Amino acid sequence: MVTAEVAGRARASGAAMLLGGALSNQLGAATAALAFPVLGPAGVVAVRQWVAAAVLLAAGRPRLRTFTAAQWRPVLGLAAVFATMNLALYAAIDRIGLGLAMTLEFLGPLAIALAGSRRRVDLACALAAAAAVGVLTRPEPSTDYAGIAMALLAAGCWACYILLNRTVGRRLPGVQGSAAAAGASGLVYLPVGVFAFLHHPPSAGALVAALTAGVLSSAVPFLVDLLALRRVPARLFGAFMSVQPVLAALVGLVVLDQRLDAVAWVAVGVIVAANAVAVLRRVG
Repeated sequence: MVTAEVAGRARASGAAMLLGGALSNQLGAATAALAFPVLGPAGVVAVRQWVAAAVLLAAGRPRLRTFTAAQWRPVLGLAAVFATMNLALYAAIDRIGLGLAMTLEFLGPLAIALAGSRRRVDLACALAAAAAVGVLTRPEPSTDYAGIAMALLAAGCWACYILLNRTVGRRLPGVQGSAAAAGASGLVYLPVGVFAFLHHPPSAGALVAALTAGVLSSAVPFLVDLLALRRVPARLFGAFMSVQPVLAALVGLVVLDQRLDAVAWVAVGVIVAANAVAVLRRVG
């Protein structure tokens, strides 16, 4: 019989894991940015996709020969979305910084959390998030609209990623579908990586940074999430996901010296709060 004390310890360790996984993800993105001047975003994404493919294929061990056409369709869709999402996000980080890029990308899961809801609280969350986005993207002489567009593309891809993951999870057991998608995405990035490396000859330091980014942003969060979900309820998992933009802004400040003004910090906080409220009400 599990005592309240044991359950409490499990939740505490699970929460610590989630926080560590989220921090690892943002440190990975910051480390990737350090390699952009040498490899470019496409080259760094290629390395990240290869690391993700190696980790997920080893963990999921998908039986590819047994997949049916109905199973392959969402898997390949997931692979395309996965590849596009990471490239768009890294291109956005390169142009507008880690904190702003991650905050805008977070609109994807927020849209999924609010989709179809008619509750007043959710409507208020949507309006608050929309106002915050307006503040973050307000026209200024230095506004990088291409970078903002890349971040919003990543947000759309993240929303599609969530929906496709549900379909893949229903049609394939365990993480076989996700592993197969990661493998397919890694194959797609083989010519992309070769092309990027030919045009941007990699240095040893840049390769190490790209590989480290792949481990921190792919391998560590994947394994941490698997372990943490056994210890914490879904609502706590969703709430911890909401802190990602704040962690991104903090890591961007400390590691990359990317600073947000006070108004932008408030807007980030509004989006984080809107997502937390939407998630907690949905799974509560």
